Amino acid sequence: MSDGTSFTIGIEEEYLLVDAETFQLSDAPDEMLGAARDALGDQVAPEFLRCQIEVGTKVCAGISEARQDLSHLRREIARIAGEFGLKPIAAACHPTADWTEQTHRDRDRYNDLERDLAAIGRRMMICGMHVHVGIPDNDDRIDLMNQAKYFLPHLLALSASSPFWQGEDTGLASYRVGVFDNLPRTGLPPRLDGWGDYRRSVDTIVATGMIEDASKIWWDLRPSESFPTLETRICDVMPRLDDTLAVAALIQCIHGMLSRLKDSNQRWRIYENFLIDENRWRAQRYGCDEGLIDLGQGAVKPMHLLVDELMDLVAREAEIFDCQGAIARLRDIVREGNSATRQRAVHARARAEGADDAQAMNAVIRSLTEEFLAGGDA
Repeated sequence: MSDGTSFTIGIEEEYLLVDAETFQLSDAPDEMLGAARDALGDQVAPEFLRCQIEVGTKVCAGISEARQDLSHLRREIARIAGEFGLKPIAAACHPTADWTEQTHRDRDRYNDLERDLAAIGRRMMICGMHVHVGIPDNDDRIDLMNQAKYFLPHLLALSASSPFWQGEDTGLASYRVGVFDNLPRTGLPPRLDGWGDYRRSVDTIVATGMIEDASKIWWDLRPSESFPTLETRICDVMPRLDDTLAVAALIQCIHGMLSRLKDSNQRWRIYENFLIDENRWRAQRYGCDEGLIDLGQGAVKPMHLLVDELMDLVAREAEIFDCQGAIARLRDIVREGNSATRQRAVHARARAEGADDAQAMNAVIRSLTEEFLAGGDA
């Protein structure tokens, strides 16, 4: 990798909408979606549930450009939602909402999903962040996917933002992952021998009529069906813009680092999914609190050491992609706590100050609405 020109980046975020007064989930009226479309064009889209909305940046050369675009998107969504008495939150789960009370949008695509996925689909009251990195060559995308999946648990641990579900502390840092894993064709991608191997597998399922194309393959990391990118999908959406950009920058740099190794006839060791899944579970359960297994050393290491090592690994790419500041933010996430840790702290503080559980949960949601526009240029 001689420069960063082919490693463009794009970020997609899914938001939940809450009533500005009660902080309970609220459907986005069609008029709001229309206003958002007028302001943001095809950078905004409805989601499966009526209480959700999705935004996506343009193709960005790097994190600086992505910051400007995503800041603008968040500001505009917050402004437009406010005109309808709503506030957006960038958390993977609403702390108290009941999924049985939510409805999906009445569109052919969503009706088909509801029919195909049944109750599992109706439980999808969750929001993620997806990061696209431009890798033009088909076989390179598969080769890097095989190697980059090692780092997916690290990304989940840093991004985890869903400790609560239906008013209960789940004990997990990312309850969203547990919900999403109930869908078919999810989880870690399999090890593949190249683009041809990938297409043969996909085409086999498409030929049966079970899915219409590869967009219905929801692996944690996948080749995009629409763009020449690798799409990282494991992350919870994060309340703080700076955290989002830090994790997105790390994803871009990991792909760049692996490509650099390939240019030098080196590669990252490919581990069995069984081993990576153990780290994926630890990230889902503990976030940054209990560390992950260093599979090379065969020992659990704390996240602050793993993040330091990751930052050293991608230091050259951080310089090439001009995202040193965003990468440095990773240490702050570990030190200050990811969103799951912060949400629990808000809840505990409210209870210590005399709030009942419902009031403490509302304090958590209020904090999420405040973090939506905090930091960066938002």
